[in-house]
Amino acid sequence: MESPFDGRIAVITGAASGIGYTVAQHLAERGARIVGVDLNDSVLDLPAQLAGTGHHGIVKNLTAPDAAAETIAETVAHVGTPHILVNSAGLALLDPAVDVPADRWQLTLDVNLSGTFYMAQAAAREMLEAGYGRIVNLASQAAVIGLDQHAAYSASKAGIIGLTHVLSREWARSGVTVNAVSPTVVETPLGKAAWAGEKGEKAKAEIPVGRFAQPVEVAALVAFLAGDDAAMITGSNYLIDGGFTTV
Repeated sequence: MESPFDGRIAVITGAASGIGYTVAQHLAERGARIVGVDLNDSVLDLPAQLAGTGHHGIVKNLTAPDAAAETIAETVAHVGTPHILVNSAGLALLDPAVDVPADRWQLTLDVNLSGTFYMAQAAAREMLEAGYGRIVNLASQAAVIGLDQHAAYSASKAGIIGLTHVLSREWARSGVTVNAVSPTVVETPLGKAAWAGEKGEKAKAEIPVGRFAQPVEVAALVAFLAGDDAAMITGSNYLIDGGFTTV
């Protein structure tokens, strides 16, 4: 039986760990060839860890001016024209709003928002010419609600949703869809460590379903949006938060 992503090339940022790593696994198991991008050089080991063949790892600091263009150029040269881009790279530096240092504010915007835009821009230049593309941006529930100490993070993720709306309108008629996924706390290794103990239990109690999200649940939603069945869906932000933002 043909896998749903046979012949598809997926570029995934933040692929060395967390949600990005799980998305890479999920798509590879369904036939995609993965180009994993990460600041951590462990991403070079990713191809050997994934199902299938033809994967490629790229070590890149996406805050560098030419990083996105170089990443897509290397993708085209080594694997082929990308069909899918998943912008999963990000960081969360938390401070009370009155104490946010300028360098932490700027770094958060550079990684989360600017990195997402420049990767989407570079990938779209190839996708628009090919007449096909699926771009999925990882935002956050913090983009649509207020959370203490999340000023920089929330601003960067809200920017991603606004960016998603604009790109989807500009590129829809060329066969390129752009959507966002906004999870609550996800139980990646870092997520478990950051939300352990009483802090985590209190946060879970405020979520109607009573738990945090699993990485594979986020990956499954990303995969749907990255597939052909989602061709009519663009410009949307999908919350995966157990109902937290509805109450």
